[in-house]
Amino acid sequence: MLEGNSSLPESKAKDPVCGMNVDKAAPRGGSHVYNGVEYFFCNPKCKERFVAEPEKYLSPDYKPGGMMGTSPMVQLGGVGPVAAAVMPETKSKDPVCGMSVDRAAPRGGSHAYNGVEYFFCNPRCKESFRAEPEKFLSPDYKPVGMMAALPMVQLSGVGPAAAAVAASATGQQAPVSTAYVCPMCPEVRSAVPAACPSCGMALEPEMLQSVSRTEYVCPMHPEVVQDHPGSCPKCGMALESRTVSAGEAPNPELIDMVRRLRVSVAFGLPLLVLAMLEMATPMQHSLNAHKVAWVQFLLASPVVLWGGLPFFQRAIASIKFRKPNMFTLIGMGVGVSYLYSAIATFWPELFPHSLRGMQGQPAIYFESAAFIVILVLAGQVMELRARGQTSSAIRALLELSPKVARVVEADGRERDIPLDQVVVGQSLRVRPGEKVPVDGIVLQGHTVADESLITGESLPVEKNPGDRVIGASVNGNGSLLMLAERVGSETVLAQIVRLVGEAQRSRAPIQRLADRVSAIFVPTVVGVSVITFFAWLAFAPAPALPHALVNAVAVLIIACPCALGLATPMAIMVGTGRGARAGVLIRNAEALEAMERVDTVVIDKTGTLTEGRPTLESVISFTNHSEEDLVQWARSLEGMSEHPLGAAIVRAAEAAQLRPHRVERFESRTGRGVLGDVDARYIAVGNATLMQELNVAIPEDASLRAEAMRKDAQTVLYIAADGVLSGLFGVTDPVKATSAMALEDLAGEGLKVIMLTGDSQTTAESIARKLGIHDFEAGVLPERKSEVIKRLQEQGRVVAMAGDGINDAPALAQAQVGIAMSTGTDIAMHSSGITLLRGDLRGILRARRLSQATMRNIRQNLFFAFVYNTVGVPLAAGILYPFTGWMLPPVFAAAAMSLSSVSVISNALRLRNVKL
Repeated sequence: MLEGNSSLPESKAKDPVCGMNVDKAAPRGGSHVYNGVEYFFCNPKCKERFVAEPEKYLSPDYKPGGMMGTSPMVQLGGVGPVAAAVMPETKSKDPVCGMSVDRAAPRGGSHAYNGVEYFFCNPRCKESFRAEPEKFLSPDYKPVGMMAALPMVQLSGVGPAAAAVAASATGQQAPVSTAYVCPMCPEVRSAVPAACPSCGMALEPEMLQSVSRTEYVCPMHPEVVQDHPGSCPKCGMALESRTVSAGEAPNPELIDMVRRLRVSVAFGLPLLVLAMLEMATPMQHSLNAHKVAWVQFLLASPVVLWGGLPFFQRAIASIKFRKPNMFTLIGMGVGVSYLYSAIATFWPELFPHSLRGMQGQPAIYFESAAFIVILVLAGQVMELRARGQTSSAIRALLELSPKVARVVEADGRERDIPLDQVVVGQSLRVRPGEKVPVDGIVLQGHTVADESLITGESLPVEKNPGDRVIGASVNGNGSLLMLAERVGSETVLAQIVRLVGEAQRSRAPIQRLADRVSAIFVPTVVGVSVITFFAWLAFAPAPALPHALVNAVAVLIIACPCALGLATPMAIMVGTGRGARAGVLIRNAEALEAMERVDTVVIDKTGTLTEGRPTLESVISFTNHSEEDLVQWARSLEGMSEHPLGAAIVRAAEAAQLRPHRVERFESRTGRGVLGDVDARYIAVGNATLMQELNVAIPEDASLRAEAMRKDAQTVLYIAADGVLSGLFGVTDPVKATSAMALEDLAGEGLKVIMLTGDSQTTAESIARKLGIHDFEAGVLPERKSEVIKRLQEQGRVVAMAGDGINDAPALAQAQVGIAMSTGTDIAMHSSGITLLRGDLRGILRARRLSQATMRNIRQNLFFAFVYNTVGVPLAAGILYPFTGWMLPPVFAAAAMSLSSVSVISNALRLRNVKL
């Protein structure tokens, strides 16, 4: 028999319909012999079209239309009509919006119409389709993006969004992209202006999202946000960019401080030398003290007035906003020293003779004022550099993404494009050793992928056609053809970066202690400084005024609360970054703090302890209906459900090529099952509770068979037709290989582990016995899970809940710490405080260790800050002078103040290497 496309290598052939290369050994669309020649196809659609009109596709005038030649045109928000790549068997197109939908777990469910099952990306699309199915199945209907089911909204304002709408209305070229994305929910996209169904915000043009403005936020007060660099009005610290870029961009604040430090040192060193020479005994006779004062004034003025200008500006702002902070104390201390010395230089006659030296010149402190500024500048430079390292975790994540992606065109040609130009639906080539550019699904090829940098999983993961790949993971030794599904801000990596950034800006409850202390700290220090001044003035030996001034300034300088304010946020920033590298995503600092106190872990069974991908193990019929009939009826109903047990029946039916029947009056009863009219019969599929509600009698032999299946760790589903029990389904969900080890480790940490499951008591006992779980509760409905957690909390327990399904969301929200598996649903992750990227329970132990290390680090920082001020303020006030004659000069106080902040940050940076 002859084969077509003989010009290609022997192992390859051209699909005559779309022109794609096909592996003859395993053609995904099969093959067909026509006139003695065998033709191979990339998908079943191409084969169907060829069989119907072979002469058309073999005509010399026919030009293959690419991979999309056999599919309807789809409007992908903002990129115009493009051909959608052939979807694998596990995928479908939403008939309303055209989005790709996972048939095994459609987020909007499914609906059968005229014997055909349709899958939806969100409930609104499903509602729209059920109301007007003929409209969306009409050949004239064109899907218009994810928001097709929503009404048009008027976007107010004259910004770029309004400009784009106006331009399209007038027929002009729109200056921005016509794709619209929700600024709060980046997974919501549309080709038309609309409102987000999740948060209600108006969608913005996608181009605006890609070049969104940079926001600057205070590391100590995350509520302070502005669109330009500056300082925080509450604490005076330099604001940091909220968005971390892959390349380490220069920090303008650091550049400015370094420049001021260099200039200040250039003037300060001669000033220090002159002050030391002036203090030498011979100099008192050889130099005119008044001229020396003038020289010191000229040298100190650039340092204080220019080098210290940012500190004075922040001090004035703190007074203006009534938020005294460290710069209030610095400004007062330096200002008093400089002004006192300037008055003594210009008008020495104003001072009594007791305060003047041998040549009539009062003591001056220009060198103290200048070197306080220099030391504070040096401290700021060290602090800014250290703070820059706290974003290293996010920067490392961003650098994982490749810069370009290799696009495979419809005609088979390949070209490289920048990563930000990749759109959903494009076919991408990933060569051996390259990084996967975006999230997607494998169309062709076989390889292993290294996902360790994203999920923390050290072992490579095998990838075959139909498997998902994560952007930034590293391809092994195989070549892949993949379909881009999530790009830009929708990728797993982008969401990780966003979550880590949000967590780093959140505030832990322990921060309230530092906030309460800081609120009264600065006024207290000012009061102590005033008391110190008058105490020295009253009791110090002559001349008392210089001593009083020096000690009062030293108190102001050494007591700066910067270290106290940095103690918590620096540890949170570094700790959450370390967690991300280990596959533990912390959504907020409150969850990180609470995890340390957890003593009870409640775990959902399906998808958490088990793989979450059940398989249909056995089918038993009690009537004259065949097993295939039972599976087909159940598949028709379960295809419209989202339950994983139902998905097992759907997959088994698809494997047996059993098509669904038309379903009417479909009803889903949460925690019980599904029912509806199928093939002129009233079918119900569910557990024993559903059968009792429907008054379906369960014969004794059926009960015995069901109990035997449960003892074999099978979950039993009953199927009834027209009120009569027709059969049983046995579904198994394999236990994860790591579950037993993880539970043993949790028990070793002294944690109480409780398993909750909707399965029967017998099945739950079987699973618990395998895993060594002593406390479990079976037959738990979704609403019951949160009640169990409430009961435990009333007993004084601190509860962490681990789950992955939609029905776990209330319990995840109720627990002190919700822990979601990234392999589960989005709503579960949104309801939780911690997400485990690997879907592995050992991540709970990592999260706990991270919490313990971070909280221990915070307490160390707070201890350092409190002890530093507790010891430093009395020393600066001169408490040792009556006993030793020793006082703390303001310059030394400034050095100690700067080093205290740097020590706190350096201690926090140790979390980068903590072992989890």
